[in-house]
Amino acid sequence: MAGVKEECGVFGIYDLDGGEVAPSVYYGLTALQHRGQESCGMAVSRTSGERGNVQFHKDLGLVSEVLGKDVLGKMSGDIGLGHVRYSTTGASVAENAQPLVLSYIKGTLALAHNGNLINTADLKWELIQNGAIFHTTTDSEVIAFHIARERVHSRSVEEAVEKTTRKIKGGYAIVIMSPRKLIGVRDPYGLKPLCLGKRDNAYVLASESCALSSVGAEFVRDIEPGEILTITKEGLHSSYQAACEKRAHCVFEYIYFARLDSRMDGVSVYDARIRGGKSLAKSYPVEADLVTGVPESGLPAAKGYSEESGIPFGFAFYKNSYIGRTFIKPTQKERESSVRMKLNVLASVVKDKRIVLVDDSIVRGTTIANLIHMLKEAGAREVHVRISSPPFLYPCYFGTDVPSNRELIAARHTEEEICRIIGADSLGYMQIEYLQGMAGGLPLCRACFDGHYPMEIPGELREEEESSC
Repeated sequence: MAGVKEECGVFGIYDLDGGEVAPSVYYGLTALQHRGQESCGMAVSRTSGERGNVQFHKDLGLVSEVLGKDVLGKMSGDIGLGHVRYSTTGASVAENAQPLVLSYIKGTLALAHNGNLINTADLKWELIQNGAIFHTTTDSEVIAFHIARERVHSRSVEEAVEKTTRKIKGGYAIVIMSPRKLIGVRDPYGLKPLCLGKRDNAYVLASESCALSSVGAEFVRDIEPGEILTITKEGLHSSYQAACEKRAHCVFEYIYFARLDSRMDGVSVYDARIRGGKSLAKSYPVEADLVTGVPESGLPAAKGYSEESGIPFGFAFYKNSYIGRTFIKPTQKERESSVRMKLNVLASVVKDKRIVLVDDSIVRGTTIANLIHMLKEAGAREVHVRISSPPFLYPCYFGTDVPSNRELIAARHTEEEICRIIGADSLGYMQIEYLQGMAGGLPLCRACFDGHYPMEIPGELREEEESSC
């Protein structure tokens, strides 16, 4: 179904006792599958072996498809990392799957990256002028090449990473594996999440805390914005990029991206979504018989709306979890029919009822319009739509795949027009002033709603977006 696309997920583990880590990388990536379903991969190495003994495998597909038993059986090492991808820069082709593995004069380097840089063009041109040949169209390869180049003139890989972070601009969470070290890096604003866990004598880095739980690791802490955390046999060492007092955590982690059982920067994702639903109920009360959510993204906010309003919460849709992700939808008519294949209305629940339908966002408006039509076709008297985010009005440059302005329904229509277009009896969006409270008071990046970016966006990027409108 059309909507805001997931980001990427990164995972890394170093077992200081020498235990095999490939199974843990597999389970960690499986826990992060919601963050990207286009491609995935892993790389592992043995720190006590020869430098450069990296084994890796990556391809298009889900974790269970790409990293089967035959692949895992060949992966042996006590240090490893993995990646699940939804493309933000670069095409959806196997060449752009991660992790990236480089062999260079200092040995090997493997890298997994979540996020998006805003100065990729300048960084790439600098490398091309010095003879670099690129095999992918991702900004992740640009990061890896700069680290490799800096490493030649640095005392350690972490020094090379630190020099590289002075050049790159944007939102990023990066896990890097060298022959003897595992390194986690987070952008200075904290736009992209990254946390640290521990299981016995193994350290784990992951995009979300749910991935720590999946491998039996305990949450230790979030990697701080701007932090470079190095894990070696000697333990942990932190260094920091140039100080950045401003923080801007991605608001959509709390609205949509992150898994319900994750905690990010001290905030429970589940609690945040419940608070979002309660705010909606305060802002847009309505007389109704049932509150329901669009599975799965709208359900927690719907529960919050129900708790605040006193209107009973219930399930109005059955979700068919077995519809394949490769279902081809070349025409608009087929895209619309795919919604019916994935969701069916529970007619006995909605018949003759006034329904409050809660979802996390409206992007193009086609999906919510189809759902409203299905509810009314099943006998619902009224459908009042409540959205747990403000209207999308601006592009994201940091790794959230928001469609161009010409595809955003809110950029072209008023709320009253949108309500009429989707066929709702009323429509209410989350008010932007409630977002920070929803996220437990964290400072947020909400530029896709208000156009106030935490850093200056290069003119050529803005022109590119405007030319596509």
